[in-house]
Amino acid sequence: MSRLFAGSEVRESIAGGVYFDATPEAVWRLLLFYEDVPDRAPFLLRAFLRRPLRTEGDKTRVGEQVRCTYSDGDLVKRITAIEPARLLQFEVVEQNLGIEACVRVQGGSYRCSPCGDGTFVTLVTNYRAYLHPRCLWRLLEALLVRQLHRHLLNGVRVDLLRTGSLARPASPSSDQSSP
Repeated sequence: MSRLFAGSEVRESIAGGVYFDATPEAVWRLLLFYEDVPDRAPFLLRAFLRRPLRTEGDKTRVGEQVRCTYSDGDLVKRITAIEPARLLQFEVVEQNLGIEACVRVQGGSYRCSPCGDGTFVTLVTNYRAYLHPRCLWRLLEALLVRQLHRHLLNGVRVDLLRTGSLARPASPSSDQSSP
């Protein structure tokens, strides 16, 4: 596909978030990487991404690397910023997933912000895209990243419910995109 639609590199960023009726500390303890979510990924993620198997490494300290193993490849994330109960940020230092000619993930972040009696969690995914025309591919990429964000946040919601830290289910996601 990349041979047919290849073009110059474009940097993209997709943000999305959700409100949880739980404290920032409770949410923080349960943040998950995609590779950690135990539930089956939605169809579109399964169709376009490799199947995540596991993570190895410590995501609680700046500078640490987390190796994310997939059914056919891997990804290495380096933790670049941590502010407990507020921010987890990482960069991708290696990507070997077979999609590098189409898309390369650069990094992302989770931001927990107190909001009333609960917490608003904002996820950001930054990537470099190579497929053109951008007006078409950007739509598919945004759909996939939003599905990824919903999957991650649903994993957190399930864990909050399981641990009794969530009083009510999360409100609908309010995704936002920015180029």
